[in-house]
Amino acid sequence: MTASLLLGPLLRHPGETTATVWVETDAPCTVRVVVDGGTEAAARTFTVHGHHYAVCTVGGLPRGVRLPYEVFLDEDRVWPEPDSPFPPSTVRTVDPEAPTRLLYGSCHTPTHDSPEGVVRYGPDMLRATARRLAREPVGDNLALLLIGDQVYADEVQESMLAFLREERARRGTDGDPDDEVVYYGEYAELYRQAWRDPQVRWLLSTVPTLMVFDDHDIRDDWNTSAAWRRAMDRLPWWRRRITSGLGSYWVYQHLGNLSPEEREQDPLWARVRDADGDAGEPVDAFAWRAHDEPSSYQWGHRHDFGGVRVVMADTRCSRALGEGDPSDGSRSILGPQGHDWLDGHLTGGPDHVVIASTVPVLLPPAVHRLEAWNEAVCAGAWGRWFSGPAERLRQDIDLEHWAAFQYSFRRLSDAVGELSRGERGPAPATVLFLGGDVHFSYLARARHSGGGTSRVAQLVSSPLCNQAPASMRRMVRLSVSRPLRALGRALTRMARVPEPDLSWDLDSAPYFGNTLGEVGFDGRGARASWYHCAQGGADALPEPHVSTDV
Repeated sequence: MTASLLLGPLLRHPGETTATVWVETDAPCTVRVVVDGGTEAAARTFTVHGHHYAVCTVGGLPRGVRLPYEVFLDEDRVWPEPDSPFPPSTVRTVDPEAPTRLLYGSCHTPTHDSPEGVVRYGPDMLRATARRLAREPVGDNLALLLIGDQVYADEVQESMLAFLREERARRGTDGDPDDEVVYYGEYAELYRQAWRDPQVRWLLSTVPTLMVFDDHDIRDDWNTSAAWRRAMDRLPWWRRRITSGLGSYWVYQHLGNLSPEEREQDPLWARVRDADGDAGEPVDAFAWRAHDEPSSYQWGHRHDFGGVRVVMADTRCSRALGEGDPSDGSRSILGPQGHDWLDGHLTGGPDHVVIASTVPVLLPPAVHRLEAWNEAVCAGAWGRWFSGPAERLRQDIDLEHWAAFQYSFRRLSDAVGELSRGERGPAPATVLFLGGDVHFSYLARARHSGGGTSRVAQLVSSPLCNQAPASMRRMVRLSVSRPLRALGRALTRMARVPEPDLSWDLDSAPYFGNTLGEVGFDGRGARASWYHCAQGGADALPEPHVSTDV
């Protein structure tokens, strides 16, 4: 049987002398990646629940090169595709002396096969970015950070609903939700539908891409609170869902985040790569343990692009969800090991430190105070009679960002203050938080009460393709008004929530519309832009909506 390419190639971990390519095939085979000039790498596929994958790392490349490559399955060339309108896909290596560009965004709903979806969700900024990069020379270091909701497992499109109906009829299972994915094979199809569009596929084949999950990769409001988690654990299909979600995330997203050395040290990789047959069982066991013992695995990852350090944090799976005093660390957005891991990477020396967190660290100030107040009231600050209604409010309007984990927020703000003051080594020029999730975009400039020389800012770009409804837009606009800010300040004082050490404000009104953020670094300078499609149509090119020095 001749194997075919189902998904990919995806260009993943960017190294100084290595390039990593991930693929999914429809049958076992040997995958070869051949780079212009003769350098190549080969890997035998591994199998998880009947699905076949390979990760090829091409080594020995010069620094700072961009070289075309081809993909072969056994002896058949399958990439580039014949008659492709796009330039050849290239591998890219990091040049430590070159400027760096980071593209970033979150919340992507595929609409390429749904005219109704385009009307509902707006222009797809991944597709638009592919059109832009295909037309302009792209030099220097470049990476795409997909920071959450790469797939929507609980808000599926009609094409995915049709697949679920067919699968459930074939399987004959009862009790599973009709409109959500549960099984590994359903997640595999969800990823294929998200990444199979020719424009998105070319973009992911030629720009090194780093990823981290948010809630919809698993389920809306994933790990909001202990009460939410208890409610989900009572559902008969939840164990299969969380196992499938985390297992498929490890295969489709996380493996490619790792350097070749990190992958060899991963406790699951050797078992999967060397399995005699299907490795579904060890992947399931790993995924369930990662859920059941959140501190058992580190999902975060760090990358250095010369003078730019990028730290991508797990703010979902490893949460500690204690219900006692919010200040004692039993409730935290990273969990104890996650905080230690992040803290260890926030050291001086780089020109710029970038912390990518799917949920924004710095929300509009009134919203930040509302979430901090809610956490305190849920923990009993106003007595036990208010705890229940506060928990319902937390889940109803998604009060579960960094502000709702005050221990975590304060620990991170302390670290940023020390970093900015040069107490952890030479202070960087900037400390930037990159975020998504909230379905609007903004820039917030921050100051630490302890002083410091680093420029601190929150950059949010969301969504890539999933426009906020009008009701949400009205609520967000109201949240940045003076009366709501005053109300938020009063609520936190009444709940005895200490004032934050960081102070910040939005540079301008939030922007509603699909965007892709970009930050360019050159020496000690940094410039942020937000791209959108001002003109409609399938071939519209994105242009900067805002561009400003940070």
